[in-house]
Amino acid sequence: MKVYQDLEQFSRLPYAVVTSGTFDGVHVGHQKILARLEEVRRTSGGESVLLTFWPHPRQVVGKDGNPPRLLTTIEEKAALLAHYGVEHLIVIPFTKEFSQLSSDAFVRQVLVEKIGTKKLVIGYDHRFGRNREGSFEYLVQNAASYGFQVEEIPPQDVEHVTVSSSRIRNALLEGNVRVANEYLGRPYVLRGTVVRGNQLGRTIGYPTANLRVDDEHKLIPADGVYAVRVGRGAQTFGGMLNIGMRPTVNGTGRTVEVHLFDFNADIYDEELTLYFVEKLRAEQKFAGLEALKAQLRQDEADARRLLG
Repeated sequence: MKVYQDLEQFSRLPYAVVTSGTFDGVHVGHQKILARLEEVRRTSGGESVLLTFWPHPRQVVGKDGNPPRLLTTIEEKAALLAHYGVEHLIVIPFTKEFSQLSSDAFVRQVLVEKIGTKKLVIGYDHRFGRNREGSFEYLVQNAASYGFQVEEIPPQDVEHVTVSSSRIRNALLEGNVRVANEYLGRPYVLRGTVVRGNQLGRTIGYPTANLRVDDEHKLIPADGVYAVRVGRGAQTFGGMLNIGMRPTVNGTGRTVEVHLFDFNADIYDEELTLYFVEKLRAEQKFAGLEALKAQLRQDEADARRLLG
């Protein structure tokens, strides 16, 4: 997959099969769009193009002052899109100036003139242009003058619930990893660099790697204890993860700490990848370290059972 950091790096194609959107999470609904994009590309002999925006538009023009935490970093999103067969990924820097582009100007200047769109595949209720004024109905009405065909992909439902990035975010913020993973079609991923903590865990038999999540926009799930798989380079370990304030030891800040099963090595400054499997319990304050140790033994047993 070729990646372009703005439109100026891209050369117009003779037959572009295009989709557009933020694609945060690249969830099962997005995957449905990508599958159709690949099918049209293959049957038409064209090339597939995905147009996305960075930063997330709501981080630039959101009206509630509370932009969403993201399910995927731009690097994670690009890797997933490549996996699903996208040939060209254009990342448009999203600015307030760009947000003022009318729907007609967006279609003519970007989709037609710069990209060479001949077939546009969009998701259900996709909106574009200034104040999100553009719609599927608008595209259908004007497709002939633009010189391309347009197709809308219906939403993907899981157990009669329409999948969306916002639903996945809400599930993770509630600690409902099982639902989030089902909507994503894979485990939720969180990456971080191992930094020094207070090293209390090793004194009670459960040493932990304290992770610094380097992307400030990445969503960290709800406080609690989780069963996780942990990627370290080409290796994968089982583990249990605590997110929260560590009230038993009077913690003063929110931490992300993972204990790797059957592992003993110095991994400071290394990057670990967490794959969330299931939430075990909420974070709680215990009467002392002995009570905490007893609960950690139970957490380990529960996590090992879930991880198989």
